[in-house]
Amino acid sequence: MTQQSSQQTQFPAQPQDLPTTSPQVGGQPFVHDAVLVLWAPSFVASRPDGDLTAPVDGFYHGDRRFLRSLRITVDGADLAPTNSVPQSADRVTFDAVLRGIAQQTPDPTVTLLRERSVAPQQFTETLSLTNHGALHARLTVNVTAESDFATMDAVKSGSSTPLLEPRGERNRLTWSAQASQMSLTARTDDASDTGASILGTRGTFSFEVSLAPGESWSCVLEGRADSSVPTPFGPAPHPDRLWKDIRLESADGDFTRLVGRSEQDLARLLLSDPEAPGDLFAGAGAPWYLTLFGRDSLWTARMLLPLGTELAAGTLRTLARRQGRVSDPATEEQPGKILHEVRAETQELDDGTRLPAQYYGTIDATPLWICLLHDAWRWGMPSTEVAALLPNLEAALEWLVEYGDPDGDGLLEYIDSTGTGLANQGWKDSGDSVRFRDGSLANPPIALCEVQAYAHEAAVAGAALLDAFDRPGSDRYRAWATRLQVAFRRSFWVFDEHGRYPAIALDEDRRPVDAVTSNLGHLLGTGLLNPEEEAAVADRLLTPGLADAFGLRTYATSNGGYNPLGYHIGSVWPHDTAIAVQGLARAGFPDHARRLAENLIAAGPAFDSRLPELFAGTARSASARPAPYPASCRPQAWAAASSVALLQALLGLQADVPAGVLTVSPAMSRLLPLTVSGLSVAGHELTVSVAADGSVRTQTSASVEVTGGRTD
Repeated sequence: MTQQSSQQTQFPAQPQDLPTTSPQVGGQPFVHDAVLVLWAPSFVASRPDGDLTAPVDGFYHGDRRFLRSLRITVDGADLAPTNSVPQSADRVTFDAVLRGIAQQTPDPTVTLLRERSVAPQQFTETLSLTNHGALHARLTVNVTAESDFATMDAVKSGSSTPLLEPRGERNRLTWSAQASQMSLTARTDDASDTGASILGTRGTFSFEVSLAPGESWSCVLEGRADSSVPTPFGPAPHPDRLWKDIRLESADGDFTRLVGRSEQDLARLLLSDPEAPGDLFAGAGAPWYLTLFGRDSLWTARMLLPLGTELAAGTLRTLARRQGRVSDPATEEQPGKILHEVRAETQELDDGTRLPAQYYGTIDATPLWICLLHDAWRWGMPSTEVAALLPNLEAALEWLVEYGDPDGDGLLEYIDSTGTGLANQGWKDSGDSVRFRDGSLANPPIALCEVQAYAHEAAVAGAALLDAFDRPGSDRYRAWATRLQVAFRRSFWVFDEHGRYPAIALDEDRRPVDAVTSNLGHLLGTGLLNPEEEAAVADRLLTPGLADAFGLRTYATSNGGYNPLGYHIGSVWPHDTAIAVQGLARAGFPDHARRLAENLIAAGPAFDSRLPELFAGTARSASARPAPYPASCRPQAWAAASSVALLQALLGLQADVPAGVLTVSPAMSRLLPLTVSGLSVAGHELTVSVAADGSVRTQTSASVEVTGGRTD
């Protein structure tokens, strides 16, 4: 038998007091030990024991935190967490034992199981107490909650936000402010009053529980966020993923688990465009970037092309609807330009940066949009869908030659024209990321090496699309790509004691910024380099200063200012490593690709097979597992998509549906034998099996010629 308490008039005693305001932590909160469950655009971040008590913790919807804290305590018991197990991207369970309750021996007898699930705008948590002992257990369970409705930029900056006073209505607590409301409801099998009570900003449910031997008691908490101000993007309109269930069997269990968990996370990071709810794209990552980011969403969709073209199509169309139309210095919008990010409101960051809600401060999203359209076409995106985007393609190509290269030197460069935007506008967009080898910072305008590679590839790919669809202008863009290639070869190559390599960038005086960086990996397979140059880059990437970590370091250890925990100056970013792996495979260096890929796969167990946005660039010889970067997003879309990119590269898998050709050319690795099903080409399911000796067998109903393997 169990019995709930009647209406409480006093706030029950707690073993530890909770703060009455969100704490000031003096900087971006750490999240490396947070447990995140999500269904974009909603998520819960908590401690490993399930409580919401740290500065970043809470229940979020969109860019706002609706519930600040949630804590379970039991009077007279020491609640000892024993396990947390992710069941899926949107479900997790937490186990704990209650020491000192109904015990005859040192063995604990009463356990608490918390089962949490998240759906758009809501979360559900079931608390289950079970008495496994021979004595009767009597205890008081307290559920304490607080809310602050803090904005995401306030949480990210570590700012203190006043807590709100709740209202208590029998079994419900409610917080309201402006146009937002948060409700938390408690339900048990007993229909009597749950006893909500209020003390200042704290709301509590309190339950008197009596458990005979073998008995259990449960309570369901339901939280819901409501606001009359819509989020910029909504949830995927159905729970199913856009792709078939990918099934991988590999000799390396770490890789199998990495692909499986990544695929689950990606399905829950999907967001829909309110202007066309059927068009989905991947939100960049939780907790900080769960929205549309041009660069991140494009790379994610590109890496996932072996799973189908639907995500690519939704991403392309969502960005095309917001493609620049006018020149607006305040937002850095320009005709044909693809945006950087979309938020619900302007972001005011503590370093003085001010980013408009729709911000175009990116140099690489536009060429990457073109590259994705071309690659999706080659993977079988329907011709009608490609044709519908050709006006956007032409506008993007025009931006490349007219706006991306304002001084007409044949290279793309950027400078923050607002004085309050991003100082660096490539993927390494932190203020200290573009450095000379001695560690000194480069001054803008900056021409990044990888952006030239994207632009060259985009111009050639765009020209191919124009030709395929009988549109004029292809000769202009091929000629422009040739001039860019000549300008790059003349300006970027530098020397050191190990030989030639491309600088990361050119500075305001067109001096090569000569740090050795991972940006080199983005040049491979783009057509920018000739075979001799690609060989030099491939060998440089595998030097210890870049490649002896659990992946590719962003910044070589020999550079001045190297820091293994530097955001872009020594850390490892999984997507960056995966891009290099793909480039190496495309350029004909499968052994180089294998070595980098195996380093990154080895990082998976340290993060429970959920690779973070970035982690420390510690050498593998110095540590058995990589250290986390404390403020990193996890899950993060392009980090999750990296596992599929590694799989594609190691299979040597390329599609050219317009030409009717599918290529499979696997690299020999410890992953073999390997079988993967659930891949897709031109809408047809594809299965690839690679034996231990490297022989290939494929199965598909698509009308394509398979080179490098046998078709069933």
